Amino acid sequence: MRRSAVSLCGIAALVAGLVAAVPSAAGADSRTAPRAPHTPKTLVWKKCATPDHPRLECASLKVPLDHDRRHGQQITLALSRVRHTAQTYQGPLLVNPGGPGGSGLTMAGAVAASLPKKVAAQYDVIGFDPRGVGRSTPALTCRPGHAAPVRPDSVPTTPALESANLHRVQAFAKACAKKYAHVLPYIDTVSAAKDIDAIRAALGARKVNYFAYSYGTYLGAVYARLFPDRVRRMVLDSVVDPTAVWYEANLAQDFAFDARHKAFFAWVAKHHAAYKLGKDPAKIEAKWYALRAAVAKKPAGRKVGPAELEDTYLPGGYYNGYWPLLAEAFAAYANQHRTGPLVKAYESLGAVDAAGDNGYSVYAAVQCRDAAWPRDWDRWREDNWAVYAKAPFMTWNNVWYNAPCAFWPTAGLRPTDVRNSALPPVLLFQATDDAATPYEGAVRMHRELRRSRLVVEWGGGNHGVTLSGNACLDRYLAKYLDKGEVPSSGGEVDAVCKALPDPKPRRAQPGGKAARGAELHGLLGFRS
Repeated sequence: MRRSAVSLCGIAALVAGLVAAVPSAAGADSRTAPRAPHTPKTLVWKKCATPDHPRLECASLKVPLDHDRRHGQQITLALSRVRHTAQTYQGPLLVNPGGPGGSGLTMAGAVAASLPKKVAAQYDVIGFDPRGVGRSTPALTCRPGHAAPVRPDSVPTTPALESANLHRVQAFAKACAKKYAHVLPYIDTVSAAKDIDAIRAALGARKVNYFAYSYGTYLGAVYARLFPDRVRRMVLDSVVDPTAVWYEANLAQDFAFDARHKAFFAWVAKHHAAYKLGKDPAKIEAKWYALRAAVAKKPAGRKVGPAELEDTYLPGGYYNGYWPLLAEAFAAYANQHRTGPLVKAYESLGAVDAAGDNGYSVYAAVQCRDAAWPRDWDRWREDNWAVYAKAPFMTWNNVWYNAPCAFWPTAGLRPTDVRNSALPPVLLFQATDDAATPYEGAVRMHRELRRSRLVVEWGGGNHGVTLSGNACLDRYLAKYLDKGEVPSSGGEVDAVCKALPDPKPRRAQPGGKAARGAELHGLLGFRS
């Protein structure tokens, strides 16, 4: 999203001084808490350790498919836990990586390991797979292999390309309707928020602490709207614009991702000695689009056509730690006509496996159900050609990712009004150049949550900024989780931290040691 001067003026001042027909289910559109409190249930925790997270435990919890029908069909949520070890116990800290469709089981271990030991020891860090996701049941997979290569070119420059892409998204929507007709009306953010309260009750906690990224920030805000008296502390990192759910949010992303793609080209230009792609970012950008045209004619390794190329370079808009890998693949093709590195980059960052099929199915189910999307395809065509004229990188790829919502079998609900003056201080973190959740969305959430505090990473472009190596941001996070302390400037922005330097070419980093934050960004995934 293009940031306005008004949106950034608060930061500038602070720096200077220092975003077919399944019937709608009765009750699914409820914006109120369940009529009766959840009955506490006993959770049976079992060890489910991994080499990286040896203290991880797992359990499952049954919740109603429809929270307005407590004794109706039940579904199962998969939970994980890293238990507190300190005498001081501050309760459960639920963590969520976003999505929608992201699995949170491993995230409990990652957060517990990344927080300062003194802070992590005071909490039971709780991960969970939201309804429909991962090890929760039923887990949705509408159309296995939907993203298998090679897909039609995403930019519909001919009627045949537009028709081919429309056929794909319509087939996906029909497959979801056929397989999950009775479930889809309940795969939405409000239902997931009510699940969180069921988890809270099962944990025996009067109030919950919550720490989430990306879409998880919106889920947290909806939970807080429904259950304001059950929120103890809440951290929202890389914040969704709660006023743009979801069609408008995706249009805003297109501009932001195009700008972030240009930042990648500028970085490549600075490292001409490593990549030999030139010193002019505009000319390097032209070479990338020439690469795109070449794989449109002949897909690299019979796997990477133009849509897959976009899928491969999209992650660079989320996390600059991927830039060296992406630059190497680009240089190998552009300078030596070698396709192997590009195919490997696609397989590492862009290819979709079974977990990705599940995640995308839940993503579509939640986004298409949460809000009303345009059902007139002419509206999509007109809006997105206009955006593409200014931001060509991901516009049409993003269209086809979200286009099942134009044909979705369930009607869209009304987005939740998250305005809230009944909460304790909520701590927000946001990078100024985040592409997935543009900066203005964090400003709007800050205004909607009356007593919230906003900490900004000035000049940062990554999506997910805490627990990624920025000591300044992490100090604010630790103080808040430890003592409840929050910064306060009295202005639009409460604190500013300088962004970390961009990465260096991998050949300048002997041993290829992964940057801190790589595990986190792997958990957050893309399209969040």
